[in-house]
Amino acid sequence: MNSLPHFILLFYRASIAALMIPHGLKKWTKLMAGGEIKFYNFIGLGPGNTLTIAVVTELVAPICILLGWWTRWWSASVCITMLVAAFLVHAGDPFDERESSLCYFLMYFVLLWKGGGRWSLEEYLLRK
Repeated sequence: MNSLPHFILLFYRASIAALMIPHGLKKWTKLMAGGEIKFYNFIGLGPGNTLTIAVVTELVAPICILLGWWTRWWSASVCITMLVAAFLVHAGDPFDERESSLCYFLMYFVLLWKGGGRWSLEEYLLRK
């Protein structure tokens, strides 16, 4: 049985999660700092609620994805957030401001499609 594809998926999952966590930590710090929150107001939810959603999808989701827990569900939430960032938050910005959001969207879309793989917490718990 060839383990290489499973290792590659684990490496891919862990790598993109590790790359996203610093973005989430910055937003977490902003949320916890107190005071007035200046952030995008998505569909009238308010800047504070929108920032909270961003923290969940850019910090909590990557941690769960890193572990391989509900990988598809969490990847879908990150994909939606990255599309909002690329096409709403940075709507009037040049392409280079949207580029990282679109790259993250594409990377997490692969996980949405493939799932966490054999070497994931979810797979381990489902086998028991």
